[in-house]
Amino acid sequence: MSILSKFWNKAWAWIPSLYFVQGLPYIMVMEVSVIMYKNLEISNAEIGLYTSLLYLPWIIKPFWSPIVENLKTKRWWTLAMQFLMGAAFAGVTFSLFTVSFFSISLIILYILAIASATHDIAADGFYLLALNQDDQSFFVGIRSTFYRIAMISGKGLLVILAGYLVDSGMEVNKAWAFTFATLAITITVFAIYNSFFLPKPDNDQPETFSSAADQVKAFFKIFAEFFKKKDIGIALAFILLFRFAEGQLVKMGSPFFLDSVELGGLGLTTTDLGIINGTVGLIALTIGGILGGIAISMKGLKFWIWPMLIAMNLPNAVYLIMSYLQPESLYLISAFVGIEQFGYGFGFAAFLMYLIYVARGNHQTAHYAFGTGFMALGMQIPGIISGFMQEWLGYQEFFIWVMICTIPIFIVTKFLNIDPEFGKKSSKD
Repeated sequence: MSILSKFWNKAWAWIPSLYFVQGLPYIMVMEVSVIMYKNLEISNAEIGLYTSLLYLPWIIKPFWSPIVENLKTKRWWTLAMQFLMGAAFAGVTFSLFTVSFFSISLIILYILAIASATHDIAADGFYLLALNQDDQSFFVGIRSTFYRIAMISGKGLLVILAGYLVDSGMEVNKAWAFTFATLAITITVFAIYNSFFLPKPDNDQPETFSSAADQVKAFFKIFAEFFKKKDIGIALAFILLFRFAEGQLVKMGSPFFLDSVELGGLGLTTTDLGIINGTVGLIALTIGGILGGIAISMKGLKFWIWPMLIAMNLPNAVYLIMSYLQPESLYLISAFVGIEQFGYGFGFAAFLMYLIYVARGNHQTAHYAFGTGFMALGMQIPGIISGFMQEWLGYQEFFIWVMICTIPIFIVTKFLNIDPEFGKKSSKD
């Protein structure tokens, strides 16, 4: 059997669908909600503050990751959360018809965020259980790519849909309600598909305890073991700072595209933004993510950490360039977005592999969740201040500030200690 056939039989039937479902709720909660609230005339400061607070479930998910680790199987948790997320998207749909749509939709998005964060714990743990290390290295780019395809689908196709409906004369709230209803159906269909195609690994079993006291003891042991890992301080600094610049850019990027030229933006329509993200952005991100995973599987994480760090951060400068040029050409804007998305897709593969590296050993599901929880904290803190910083500085100076915020991660990376062989495919393949 060829290597490609082996990979197909093992993983291609479920990794794309699993990580597509994982990416959609996150992008809708954290980024597409920004576009929706901007369309509904919520201020940048409120958007930056309240949507960044939605990061909290991803930050504190380590506190319930031992529950996912010890109760039921990872497969059960994964499917249960997918059906719950479908219901939550339906809830957002109905909230947009109410007078207090902002507060009600935020509450439901918060419930969705909790379900999505729990799904992350289970799905990532399932990935680690169902694949050996060689397959994990090979598929890290694939899983990242389909996760990002889901994100671009949200920022692209779904935003195009909402924009088209608004341009056709539909009221803004009804257009977004229709969009979220479409998403509710999509997630539910994928949940049904995954219930048939997710494998059932023999090692996907909950732990058993002789008493409640033993279960509590095991709960705290998982936390203790994580913070006793070698060089954990440097590892946490890396995880917290890796997306420090992006955490601000991702919140104010869409408002920048949508705000008028007089306000320092580019004056795009919602449909224009969706088309750019859903075409050039999608293609560039897909290529970057696949190449990133393949590159790591060939040379290892240590070899690629610096090139991928540069690829992740330096393309942020395209926003600074656009803020000065304020180009009118959609082709030029698309080219800039393509550069940034390729760098993001290529560079983020290293970050995902580093999270796997830190999570190695006992309780890797919970420990991986700890890592992603700290990553979410590293996104929330800069996201909270992003709207206030943008309104205070203006777009040009704000993007200069974003570039300054890339400096700390370059300093921290110098102190990382990574096994040169980690991430490489073994010679037997």
